[in-house]
Amino acid sequence: MPGLQVVRDAHVLQLTLDRPEKANALDASLVELLLAQVTAAADDGTRLLVLRANGRHFCAGFDFTGFESHSDGDLLLRFVRIEQLLQAVYAAPFATLALAKGRVLGAGADLFAACSTRIAAPGASFAFPGARFGLVLGTRRLAQRIGADAARRIVAGGQTVGESEAHRLGLVEEIAAAEAWSERIATLAQRSLLLDERTQATLHRLTAADTREADMAELVASAARPDLKARIRAYRS
Repeated sequence: MPGLQVVRDAHVLQLTLDRPEKANALDASLVELLLAQVTAAADDGTRLLVLRANGRHFCAGFDFTGFESHSDGDLLLRFVRIEQLLQAVYAAPFATLALAKGRVLGAGADLFAACSTRIAAPGASFAFPGARFGLVLGTRRLAQRIGADAARRIVAGGQTVGESEAHRLGLVEEIAAAEAWSERIATLAQRSLLLDERTQATLHRLTAADTREADMAELVASAARPDLKARIRAYRS
């Protein structure tokens, strides 16, 4: 699949973002591929989903390439599909693991935060700049990970957070070099089989607050404000 590598090993599904020339930014095609894989995994025996990336960076967020040719409605739909992807990952009935390195920005940082286990390599950095062009995406999930005050400070201030600070806040659960990731995957793959599928799904449902409707409503309201393209243009300039 152009832009996405898919590898299954028994009950473990690894999805590797494969647009290194774009810092693995999320274009419409990649979002659709990811969403299809995550959705299908809910019914195919997957017990652990791993998200990682080729190249230097995990994900540079929304791919703005050619955005000037899109209408505000086109852009709104793209953000809605990203929110649906984030919700599918966050509410998944199985364990999810994000392995991040380099830059982790915007929707890419939201994708990282949506996973139940989050490991970053030394030197990784995180930023959530969407609020700078008036977009509300993933904020409640971020607050659930790191607390409301920290989420407000990082989002409103446009801060870039290094891996040590992200670890202190709880956005990153562990700092580990990429060479150690295979071991971490193996450990989590084994742990994911401790419970039967139904019990595991119930545990995930009871421990992840279901705010999907409210989150989607906030996202749509922020993206549907007038002049979305103009707001993005101003942010990028």
